[in-house]
Amino acid sequence: MNTVEIRRECLRSERLLEPDLLTDPIRQFEVWLGEAVAAKLHEPFAMTLATATRDSVPSARIVLLRGLDDRGFTFFTSYEGRKAQELAENPRAALVFYWAELERQVRVEGAVSLTSAEESDAYFNSRPVESRLAACAARQSAVIANRDELESRWQALRQQYPDGNVPRPSTWGGYRVFPEVIEFWQGGPHRLHDRFRFTRQPAGWKIERLAP
Repeated sequence: MNTVEIRRECLRSERLLEPDLLTDPIRQFEVWLGEAVAAKLHEPFAMTLATATRDSVPSARIVLLRGLDDRGFTFFTSYEGRKAQELAENPRAALVFYWAELERQVRVEGAVSLTSAEESDAYFNSRPVESRLAACAARQSAVIANRDELESRWQALRQQYPDGNVPRPSTWGGYRVFPEVIEFWQGGPHRLHDRFRFTRQPAGWKIERLAP
């Protein structure tokens, strides 16, 4: 495959100017996220989560944004998987949202902390029963012999909790990324994209335009 010949030009004609942006990047992100939802994009809440070991070996995967407020960006997962191990060693992360149809990208960098048990319980109990059973059945990132092993655990738990009242395992819960840097990227023709970086300062947010 010739990756050089396969090109897609950005079609967005309007420019992104500093006066167009809200002074609070979290509120600005909410605007863009709302527009992604309104456009009926597939998985507008999907984000790449990048973590690293204490020795700076990186890894990345897609997770779903499940909460956003002034405290940060929240997602839920197993506390036993690779990302959890890396966050325990190095509690910092980067997030990337990419909405191709809107020609927009948002990058977030910051420190990571656990959500409260109450928050984790509330979200866990809002999930479909099948998803709650899956969270209990799978020890994330562990090697298993085959799929039958996983499905057998799931079926056993289904029989154990016929009423659907599945308790949240202590090995599953939430993380919150407290944003220190948020960058907004909007595609432009001829690769002359618009980029603005918000950096948290003691007195508020500093905004800078970056070259594409």
